Amino acid sequence: MIRFEKVSKIYGQGEARTAALDDASFEVESGSFVVVLGPSGAGKSTLLNLLGGMDDATAGAILVGSLDICTLNEKQLTRFRAESVGFIFQFYNLIPTLTVLENVELMRMVKRSCLPAAEVLDQVGLGGHLGKFPSQLSGGEQQRVSIARAIAKRPELLLCDEPTGALDSDTGVHILKLLQDIARTHKTTVVIVTHNAAIAEAADVVIRVRDGHIESTTREPAPCDITEVRW
Repeated sequence: MIRFEKVSKIYGQGEARTAALDDASFEVESGSFVVVLGPSGAGKSTLLNLLGGMDDATAGAILVGSLDICTLNEKQLTRFRAESVGFIFQFYNLIPTLTVLENVELMRMVKRSCLPAAEVLDQVGLGGHLGKFPSQLSGGEQQRVSIARAIAKRPELLLCDEPTGALDSDTGVHILKLLQDIARTHKTTVVIVTHNAAIAEAADVVIRVRDGHIESTTREPAPCDITEVRW
């Protein structure tokens, strides 16, 4: 279970006070495919950064299972991020001088009990590209490398910030299908921040954020497959 309990992130003081996230509360079951929707500046990325331990909450509790990450010191947060969280960003952050295989094998420096890099790359359809460099791949292929890198360490949480924003629609659907399958088969909680409301049709949980507040949390008992979404 992931739970936000009255979580706020405040910048500044007095008249300069800005609430990036204000008194936010919600619950998500483990293994869910979660979509966070809202306009630019609503607080979506702040929510993602807090959940991933990349930013500190001003108030409230953030529980991942029984662990309140708001109580962790920097060393403990580093371990939490290394062992429990995978990150996928809109831009792939691959190391250009390393091959596809080497980019994924880097995760062993973070967590020793990683899945074999070649095995994970085969799962995302890149088994024939292990020796290529990022510049030799399409945008969709580079994004699949970043997904393989993230899931290689078997994270409890897979956090995705606009993962298809730079992709064409066909490649975007393929990437989203991969992420949905990861939630289903690996029992990983996948959280996607996006502007694309259509993705909500395939989500187990949809969290809508506006002006730093959780506007609604909706659970869908029978979400559709990502390939059935009306784009």
